Amino acid sequence: MKMISRRDFMKASAVVGAAGVLTACGGSSSSTAASSTAASSVAASSAAASTGSANIGVCIYQFADNFMTLYRTDLEEYLKDMGYAVTIVDGKNDQNTQTEQINTFLQQGVDVLIINPVQTTSAQTIVDTISPSGTPIVFINREPDKAVLDSYAGKCCYVGADARQSGTYQGELILETSTQGDINGDGKITYIMCKGDPENIDAQYRTEYSIKALTDAGKEVECLYEYLDNWDQTTAQQDVANALAQYGDKIEVVFCNNDAMALGALQSIEQAGRKVGEDIYLVGVDALKEAVQNVVDGKMTGTVLNDDVGQATAAADATKLFVEGKDVEEYYWVDYVKVTTENASQYL
Repeated sequence: MKMISRRDFMKASAVVGAAGVLTACGGSSSSTAASSTAASSVAASSAAASTGSANIGVCIYQFADNFMTLYRTDLEEYLKDMGYAVTIVDGKNDQNTQTEQINTFLQQGVDVLIINPVQTTSAQTIVDTISPSGTPIVFINREPDKAVLDSYAGKCCYVGADARQSGTYQGELILETSTQGDINGDGKITYIMCKGDPENIDAQYRTEYSIKALTDAGKEVECLYEYLDNWDQTTAQQDVANALAQYGDKIEVVFCNNDAMALGALQSIEQAGRKVGEDIYLVGVDALKEAVQNVVDGKMTGTVLNDDVGQATAAADATKLFVEGKDVEEYYWVDYVKVTTENASQYL
């Protein structure tokens, strides 16, 4: 699997053709009974291809998500730079709301739908809703099953980052510390885990692979507790405060599936009189500006860049290929980057 770095994306304006691919979509889906929606979409797509203009509908699972705020801002900018009309809607973390928004876009005859699904388990239903119209889909950030993409071959792709890599990098950040995570020297790394949405594959992989990196390195580990914090800073702050009160110095590492939760954890760590880098380690994912500054200041052990610039660029370029009627591959992967005290300043 070939990866694309953030730097490569910043240097190139059209990188979709070079993006890493697992499987290319082959052929096109067979036609179903024509409908007024399908006819409208085909006509709009033909016009878009001939004029270079297009109407793009973007469904974001929740505007309140810090990372998706960065992502959608970048995405809107790139799509508008391409000359497209862009409408972005907030699913408010409710799948029924997002489904209604998708139906509205279909009635309007948009040329391409970019979808950050509220629930990846609903991805097949989303495809089944859209496919009769022939409208192409670019799934972003939350990866559907491959079977979902295969069911709409040639009209559907996924742009994202391999969350297994982000989890692995979190584990490596701990292994790269002076104590390799074993602060008290008892031969075992004891940790707590702040987890995101349990249905989100990113949360699942980050939870699994951060610890796998430790065990693959031959480390003994002990999970004191896993908290379901659903990406939320306030919830993570409360849970980590409770964990510190219950487990005290036994906690050597706090893993967080994203930076928002890591920022909440840091508040509780500091309130408890603990100091990151001395008697506890803390890692997150996303490289939000505040988190990166904390890495620079030594208040976080590290974070992992979830490249909003690279992913938004790839999503915009895949959209452009659909608008122009060109072949689109099934997967476009964008690399994560470890952010440490040595390189953090370049990501501020």
